[in-house]
Amino acid sequence: MYAIVEIAGQQFKIEKDRYLYTHRLAGEEGAVLVFDKVLLVDNDGAITVGAPTVAGASISAKILAHVRGEKVIVFKKKRRKGYQKQNGHRQNLTKILIEGITI
Repeated sequence: MYAIVEIAGQQFKIEKDRYLYTHRLAGEEGAVLVFDKVLLVDNDGAITVGAPTVAGASISAKILAHVRGEKVIVFKKKRRKGYQKQNGHRQNLTKILIEGITI
């Protein structure tokens, strides 16, 4: 059983007892979240597609940790002009555990 759900503006394919990294979510570590923007549910071959969401479907997840992603280096250069600029970025993420999918 899997589902397509929208979390923090992004769509994810989720399954029960899987870990997921999303953009930083509000809540303390150990808190339980419920997502109700379920777009598609596959229950052993029986696919239910929402218009735009599946009525009555929800996802429960537990916040495990607030972490930061890997560093991304942004390097800009214009040749023959002496212009170089380097910048780094680390995205704030939330690690969640999918506890259940209810239809």
